[in-house]
Amino acid sequence: MTWTGHNLSRRAALATTGGLAVGALLPPGTAGAAATYTNPVIWQDFADIDIIRVENTYYCSASTMHYSPGAPVLRSYDLVNWEIAGHAVPVLDFGAKYDLSGGRGYVRGIWASSLAYRPADRTFYWLGQIDFARTYVYTARSVEGPWSRHTTLPQVYYDAGLLVDDDNTLYVAYGNGAISVAQLSADGRSQVRSQQVFSTPSSIGTLEGSRFYKINGNYYIFLTRPANGQYILRSTSGPFGPYTLRQVLLDLPGPISGGGVPHQGGLVRTQSGAWYYMAFIDAYPGGRVPALAPVTWTADGWPVVQLVNGAWGRSYPGPVVPPPPRQVTPLTGADTFDGTVLKPRWEWNHNPDNGKWSVNNGLTLRTATVTDDLYWARNTLTHRIQGPTSTATVQLDHSAMRDGDRAGLALLRNSSAWIGLKRDGGATRVVMVDGLTMDGNWNTTGTGIERASASVPGGRLWLRANADIRPGASRPGTFSYSTDGVTFTRLGPAFTMGNDWRFFMGYRFALFNHATRALGGSVRVTRFELSTP
Repeated sequence: MTWTGHNLSRRAALATTGGLAVGALLPPGTAGAAATYTNPVIWQDFADIDIIRVENTYYCSASTMHYSPGAPVLRSYDLVNWEIAGHAVPVLDFGAKYDLSGGRGYVRGIWASSLAYRPADRTFYWLGQIDFARTYVYTARSVEGPWSRHTTLPQVYYDAGLLVDDDNTLYVAYGNGAISVAQLSADGRSQVRSQQVFSTPSSIGTLEGSRFYKINGNYYIFLTRPANGQYILRSTSGPFGPYTLRQVLLDLPGPISGGGVPHQGGLVRTQSGAWYYMAFIDAYPGGRVPALAPVTWTADGWPVVQLVNGAWGRSYPGPVVPPPPRQVTPLTGADTFDGTVLKPRWEWNHNPDNGKWSVNNGLTLRTATVTDDLYWARNTLTHRIQGPTSTATVQLDHSAMRDGDRAGLALLRNSSAWIGLKRDGGATRVVMVDGLTMDGNWNTTGTGIERASASVPGGRLWLRANADIRPGASRPGTFSYSTDGVTFTRLGPAFTMGNDWRFFMGYRFALFNHATRALGGSVRVTRFELSTP
């Protein structure tokens, strides 16, 4: 969970080689697949991946930190095309700071967690620790939900991997440096036993990000060396070891120019018996994006990532899988907020005030906070940016804004900018604002500087933000507006999106409406469109 070149765990970041070489080359055009795929398979911010297959469907989960709902679950039928199906953590009810009440939860919340399916009760399990305090387990019969809290454990299973054994016993591998295994009770509500099974050698540094598997009768714990290596432990004697260690990859060139080393993900087996490794790549300013590579196994039972010209391939033959039952829902495109619930592509910045927003063939955002600081404003709704470049366009009815209100479309991270509306003295202007900043402890250090403005006729406006999230350097974001939805006018200077890793989450598009004087105003979003060139 770190940026390239920093051998630093999240625990250290927030408080503060040997073995098997990567493997054989996979020649382009290898037989057995009808098509190829290109990495990254998802160019959006989905990190700390856990991936499973249930019958003919693949699922993966990811970290979301302070965004709510948390722990998205993605679905695919071919390992290449993915949709967001739901969220395993419906609300971050882990303390008032996740409500932006008396505190803030930035860079806390949902870290690396685990997703599993238990055939005995036909139930999906999500497990993750929060704030080094305790571990939570959520369950659902389908990934769309409803998800509910199954139990709260007093143990802190850091970077946990959940294994459902052949007899349906639940085991958890976890830890940073010192790797342990815990056995849970039959109902999954308490710990039966825990034991340290491995201590990371100082020559490696740190290992974390556990994923736990049973393959051909052996137990494997898949571990990451942040942010440039992947290792694996194997036990032939049961889940509590003893374990031996092999290196899977180290400093392996990735498939994204300017991006980092693929690491911290999971292994999955297709219906035909082929294996794949889905990892993430540090690719700021956009975040951490998933890439997929085939895996083979040595005769003595160790995984080998298949390479192309000594690197994680930019493309591979597509997995051989049954025909999908349908096409998945694209991660880009338009949302007119039809129906009465938000689609799973959306996540709030911290928990929303549910009395201050609604969806009914359009999204209404009522002011929920009186503040001049967007980082304190509740009900800011976020959407991942599609790489390498993409554009968000919003159609906004601002006729119900009140004096002092601020509403618009932001590029949101620890350094942010936005285009939107300021309502003051009975007049409304469209403005471009940058200079919204946080320090390394995620305290606000700048609430914004207005760089450009224009008068606004009427009560309807189109706002547009374009984001270049190619990694390797700081990248520009630009803003424009339109009064007819056809002709757009650039407003303000280009905003520089930084590529520092320490906020962990990448930039997002964000819709917001907050008051600086008094509550009561609202805006209505009738269309949001995410498009690529």
